Amino acid sequence: MASSNPAFSRNAAFGAPGALASSKALSDNDLQTMYDQPSAGSQNTDRMTYEDTIGKTGLSFALLLVAAAIGWIAPILVIPGAIIGLVLGLVNTFKKEPSAPLILMFAGAQGLFVGGISNIFEAMYPGVVVQAVLATLVVVGVTLALFRSGKIRASKKATKVFTIAMVGYGVFSLINVGMMIFGGTDQAFGLRSQEFFGIPLGLIIGVLAVVMAAYSLVLDFDFVQKGVNNRVPRKYGWSAAFGIVLTVVWLYIEMLRIFAIARD
Repeated sequence: MASSNPAFSRNAAFGAPGALASSKALSDNDLQTMYDQPSAGSQNTDRMTYEDTIGKTGLSFALLLVAAAIGWIAPILVIPGAIIGLVLGLVNTFKKEPSAPLILMFAGAQGLFVGGISNIFEAMYPGVVVQAVLATLVVVGVTLALFRSGKIRASKKATKVFTIAMVGYGVFSLINVGMMIFGGTDQAFGLRSQEFFGIPLGLIIGVLAVVMAAYSLVLDFDFVQKGVNNRVPRKYGWSAAFGIVLTVVWLYIEMLRIFAIARD
């Protein structure tokens, strides 16, 4: 009985007379050559892969570090870096299609900001930058290890709590910055310098922010995993790079602030 599968019925190799003989058209050398060909990568399939996403993320961080070195030398660039980074961050967040140039420009602007603010904090609290860098690397490494082992995963309930917490954190940060700019407080860290039971509010909020940043990393890793498994277009590797850079910079700034407040 003939197969109802159109792919089988069109292929002479499935049941047609003389099919086996026609398959000999390929020599042993031809078959070996085909076998030795490297597997198709992201450039051949135009699909998102771990390797390609890691490459895009690595490039973004490399640009960030170069810009950070410039910002360290010229800390005055911290203000334009922060403004440009904020604008490009919003543009990349709400843009439907990822743009490699805009994401790399964002990484560069963030580098200027990170380098400049690090220089300022280091001058005020010697050694704080090394502490913040090491703490950031530890959190990123532990989060990645737990995610790869399956110990932590993104969930709808946790993401909903994370979203609510982020809104609250954002509102508090805006109020605090506004008070510091317009003279509502003369404390070095604004409301964060206020103490509750002898503990600075900045330390409490900082620890919560680190937890939120770690979960944000889980969401970034989850995005990459789902993107690769669902074979989404290769360009979305840039979206993953943007998310990871944004989260790691946020985490580093929180660590920097935590150690500085602890010194006070």
